[in-house]
Amino acid sequence: MPNTPSTERYPLLDPIQSPRDLRALPSDQLETLAAELRQCLIDTVSKTGGHLAAGLGVVELTIALHYVFNTPEDRLVWDVGHQAYPHKILTGRRDRMGSLRRKDGLSGFCKRSESEYDPFGAGHSSTSIGSALGMAVAAQAAGKQREHIAVIGDGALSAGMAFEALNHAGALDLDLLVVLNDNDMSISPPVGAVSHYLARALSSRFYNRFREGGKQVLSGLPGMKDLVQRWEEHMKGMVMPGTLFQELGFNYIGPIDGHDVTLLESTLRNMKAMRGPRLLHVVSQKGHGYAPAEGEPITYHGVTPFNPSTGQMAKKSGGGKSFTAVFSDWVCDIAEKDLRVMAVTPAMREGSGLVAFSKRFPDRYFDVGIAEQHAVTFSAGMACDGLKPVVAIYSTFLQRAYDQLLHDVALQDLDVTFAIDRAGPVGADGATHAGSFDLSYARCIPNLAILAPADEGECRRMLQTALEHPGPALVRYPRGAGVGAEVGDDFETLPWGRAERVRSGNDVAILAFGTLLESGRQVAEKLDATLVNMRFVKPLDEDMVVQLANDHRLLVTLEENVAMGGAGSGVTELLQTAGILTRVLNLGLPDEFIEQGTQTEQLEIAGLSVEQIEERVRAALDQLAPLGASVRDSQLAEQG
Repeated sequence: MPNTPSTERYPLLDPIQSPRDLRALPSDQLETLAAELRQCLIDTVSKTGGHLAAGLGVVELTIALHYVFNTPEDRLVWDVGHQAYPHKILTGRRDRMGSLRRKDGLSGFCKRSESEYDPFGAGHSSTSIGSALGMAVAAQAAGKQREHIAVIGDGALSAGMAFEALNHAGALDLDLLVVLNDNDMSISPPVGAVSHYLARALSSRFYNRFREGGKQVLSGLPGMKDLVQRWEEHMKGMVMPGTLFQELGFNYIGPIDGHDVTLLESTLRNMKAMRGPRLLHVVSQKGHGYAPAEGEPITYHGVTPFNPSTGQMAKKSGGGKSFTAVFSDWVCDIAEKDLRVMAVTPAMREGSGLVAFSKRFPDRYFDVGIAEQHAVTFSAGMACDGLKPVVAIYSTFLQRAYDQLLHDVALQDLDVTFAIDRAGPVGADGATHAGSFDLSYARCIPNLAILAPADEGECRRMLQTALEHPGPALVRYPRGAGVGAEVGDDFETLPWGRAERVRSGNDVAILAFGTLLESGRQVAEKLDATLVNMRFVKPLDEDMVVQLANDHRLLVTLEENVAMGGAGSGVTELLQTAGILTRVLNLGLPDEFIEQGTQTEQLEIAGLSVEQIEERVRAALDQLAPLGASVRDSQLAEQG
């Protein structure tokens, strides 16, 4: 239970253990509750870090939704989940908010296994409308009368699957309420015709002058009061966002002030009484009520722990330059040298390191919105006519464009370079954002080259190597800082498809794919093992692998990707095809989703700390001796 000082600070919020308690409050206390909830959110995230600005913008909306609807029986689905911290606080998880995004703590997103108030897991964008519509179908099939509410932002609305769901919902004519939280903001500034239309239509001087001028002219005529009203509605229908949604079959209401909790409550109550597809357009401010976040909503989208009085964030600790920064410098440098280079990102300018590029080369920078599929096909089109597109995208988000990667790029052998950030464990964002699968899902695609740098300096050389390769190539690198390796400013490339022997030893050869090379180095020194920086997952350095297999009793592969189907599987497949019986130990991420924690903790869960790697290699060696003797005895018997 909250302690005494907290109770004095939050007299309305503290007794609320569930939305049932919230619904017992008189409506005239909701505004005071919103102020307490906003301050509680600031206090909490200032200690834990996490997503802040989005939650600040939906405090009043969150209260109104839980106040009007009978959650959890009524299904409330939040899109992405960045804005769901106030929802967590009101749904019985306030006493656990100190564990937010930490190992064994609360997820930073909505999660079905965490609470009955989270009917659908979130993390990736634009899933709320489709999932809520599916729940509405399930309720109809079961003969149950319940409400289904999907809350989606204007940034998430830029994704094609959101429109697919809207189109389907209009055709099904089921009870579904979509709440469009229009804050003119996603993680990066929103782009695209829809987002621009929403902002432009609400603030258009033309609309306001034309509307007022028409009313004045018509009002001067006798008996024209009704016509004036119809004129205003007609004008509104021509230029306001409601036209779009009404054509899709939705009963559109809005836009209304997203920070007026009384207006939200009364409007939602009225819309609850309606039937069929409905859309409430709410205009809000990201970071509302906290001056630092209002002034810099992008900076305060995701924060480290900070001083709540000043907004000053704690500096992130780390070793060398981040891989993202290496990419940022390289793509700007190469763009100066090669006018064909274009940069493409799906709404991740800041996270992918393209802020500098967007400012220096605005005509060659393309943020396509939250539209990963389009980003890849758009880049393929550029490559068809001689440009050199570089797609900056997170590993977890490339999953959304798998068909386009395979069909539109690789099948046509087009010269597109993929800079894949956040490969491997990503820390506090957890399983929804982990880049655990790209080697497995990309390795099986013909024509596609895959490179995995061991450090920051090698990352730059690999990006240049991939760019100069006349076909599709993918460079995958992890979140955060490297080991402090020197990063040059030249355009050096690596020998295509060739590994690098780092250390020679006996019995064991460790084949490291990517940044686990440093862990492999420490283990190799303890075991007097050979260490190889493999560099290329595809094409694999087959000569090196065969040589290592012939000279060692045990090969150990290391990768920050699921072991199933990953780089180590490629080594095993090669040896099986060549008929080589050398034992292979594939060490990678396990066949499970690893939840939030630090990246170090996640590697420990995967059994990939230095100590765990050493222990697993020694265990494999212990098993190897009798097995090797048995094989030799069988061979001698056959020869005899």
